[in-house]
Amino acid sequence: MSEEYPIQSVDMNDPRYPRLLRLIQNPPRKLYYRGDIALASKAAIAVVGARKATDYGKWAAANLAKTLVEYGLVVVSGMAYGIDSEAHRGALAAGGKTVAVLGCGVDVCYPTRNFRLMKEILEQGLVLSEFEPGTTPRDFTFPLRNRIISGLCVATAVVEAGLHSGSLITAERAAEQGRSVYAVPGNINRAMSFGCNKLIRDGALPIVVFDDIAKDLKLVRADAVEKRAETLGVAERAIYAALCRRGEMTVDELCLETGMPPQDINGVVTVLEMKGVVETAGGRIFASD
Repeated sequence: MSEEYPIQSVDMNDPRYPRLLRLIQNPPRKLYYRGDIALASKAAIAVVGARKATDYGKWAAANLAKTLVEYGLVVVSGMAYGIDSEAHRGALAAGGKTVAVLGCGVDVCYPTRNFRLMKEILEQGLVLSEFEPGTTPRDFTFPLRNRIISGLCVATAVVEAGLHSGSLITAERAAEQGRSVYAVPGNINRAMSFGCNKLIRDGALPIVVFDDIAKDLKLVRADAVEKRAETLGVAERAIYAALCRRGEMTVDELCLETGMPPQDINGVVTVLEMKGVVETAGGRIFASD
């Protein structure tokens, strides 16, 4: 597997370095990876939670991940047992992309029983770490990697967590980084629900239905995008597709994304707004629901 998916690296001077990760406090100076590094710069949501997950938690993680990839989002997690593994599997099962951020070297499969899952992630996504190849996991490496999981993403969703779950550290890092935090509510008589319910009490956004995160980001499902795009011209389709991928953008961001000059962007956006396809507010442009 190592020959098929060679180890590569990227530092902060490289344009391939994940764009959102640059913005966090103490970003890793160098990242090692296997797979498609471009995924680390795409719109992504972290889905994390307890290793000792309940059946409810595993079901919620897999189905949340499936829903997120239907909106074109990348699912990021830590490849641990329980919630993390189910989030990766849910994304892969839906034909989506997923990123595993490890607390060890990218050539080390931890936990070892996730060897097959790691191979599937490499085939369809990315395995990433700040630790040099050959590094084995230690207690201190997991809290460090958690800041990368949240740092790659526009939001973090905690599906299930006990009182001392490491996923609460990820949620804390996300909040410190100015990213949104979501939590799946759970029964108050279950130990694995305590962390999520506490997060909601302290201000995290509850996930009532799996579409909540995508709707907050004003994203549109991929099948709806394709159907609507069929009615648009070439330039209109390019702008609309960019907005659906990124959620909301400025004119300057659309220029970089599409290669079109500002005057053309403004003209096409005006037409799209008249058609009810996009909306504008506060200097931002986003796809209509």
